[in-house]
Amino acid sequence: MEGNKDEAIKCLLIAQKYKDAGNLPSARKFCQKSINLFSTPEAAKFLESIEAAEASGSSSSSAGAGPSTSNGNAQASSSSTETHPSASGAKHRSTGSANGTAGGMGGEKREFTAEQVKVVKRVKACKVTEYYEILSVKKDCEEAEIKKAYRKLALALHPDKNGAPGADEAFKMVSKAFQVLSDSQKRAIYDQSGSDPESRSGGMSSRGPGFSASPFGGEGEMSPEDLFNMFFGGGGMAMNRGFGGSPFGGGPVFTASFGPGGFRTTRMRTNTGGAQAQQQGEGAQGRSLLMQLLPLILLIAFSFLSAIPDMFSTSIPDPRYSFSASTRFNTERQTNGLGIKYHVNEHEFKNHRQIAADIAGGTHRRGSALSRFEGQVEQVYTNTLYNDCQHGVDRRQRRRDAEVGLFGVGTDWEKVKAIEAEKIDSCEELKRLGVIKS
Repeated sequence: MEGNKDEAIKCLLIAQKYKDAGNLPSARKFCQKSINLFSTPEAAKFLESIEAAEASGSSSSSAGAGPSTSNGNAQASSSSTETHPSASGAKHRSTGSANGTAGGMGGEKREFTAEQVKVVKRVKACKVTEYYEILSVKKDCEEAEIKKAYRKLALALHPDKNGAPGADEAFKMVSKAFQVLSDSQKRAIYDQSGSDPESRSGGMSSRGPGFSASPFGGEGEMSPEDLFNMFFGGGGMAMNRGFGGSPFGGGPVFTASFGPGGFRTTRMRTNTGGAQAQQQGEGAQGRSLLMQLLPLILLIAFSFLSAIPDMFSTSIPDPRYSFSASTRFNTERQTNGLGIKYHVNEHEFKNHRQIAADIAGGTHRRGSALSRFEGQVEQVYTNTLYNDCQHGVDRRQRRRDAEVGLFGVGTDWEKVKAIEAEKIDSCEELKRLGVIKS
């Protein structure tokens, strides 16, 4: 829990600002979050003061249910001009942000900058399934680049930091894109189909609570807020469903968090109060720990059983390849059918038993291992080009429609013709390969 201390102090400072502004519900929320992250005596006392203030406020409002209208308006005006506590005070606010936008926590108006509006508009200009465009990364990027892009956009679009119109929706789009692209299986499905892989692979996993195929845990699709808290070390939201709290009232409590330092688990023992209760807690500790670890044991057992057929299988996996050269994929080859260039690891490729035999023969026999392998390379390449072509055509059509407008009044038709005449590289490549007609 020591690693969450800094975050807990931040939450406590935010709660203090909310209390000073008279927003007691939000103050209570952030104070409780601070206690959940790292319990301190100051946070506990502050929570008591908030509860006392709420109690006195409710009693005074019920006793005098009709104060002067001018006082009520003055209080509303004061509340509407408060600055969102989680926004940086060093930012230069845009002129249009003075009015803010309603819908923040506790009903306060949230401010935003012109740069934040620009980020929101860029994300919302993408289709909901254009995950690479949403995160502004290339299709062949590494997982580290995806995490870096998500970290930057999530911080810029989080509702606590960005009050621009549409920021909540943009934040959800970024979270969805990261959940798909950070999962290797979902990313592979998306790269081939260009659509949401959840619609095809949903329901395939049936695991216990706290476990899933997602690298961040949770059952099914995780909420954007839970994903944000896990990624930035805000506490083990989803994992706590699998390990958090003891159902027997005693024994160890496990929490998990994901932060810059990687995965971290913390174990603490609750105070049972008295020697007799402590002995009973120690007696139940073994049973409680076994019950908590049972889902993990079952998961490992199922994984081992599913891997048994592969241990005795005589099939040899195909060598890995890439369409761009790198230190790992250092040898360029060309398919025999469409003449597509691809790169392989020379040592791995030449030591593949079946493909090495075909290469030694000097010819591409139909149905051979090399022929099947290059057929898969061509299929993946053309599918990727086709998806890029479709997205390019859609983007060009949207630009044309935006230029024409609703009724075409005042339209620069020369510019429209220029847009229509623009060539899309992926479509041109498909025409050259003969996959689509000119």
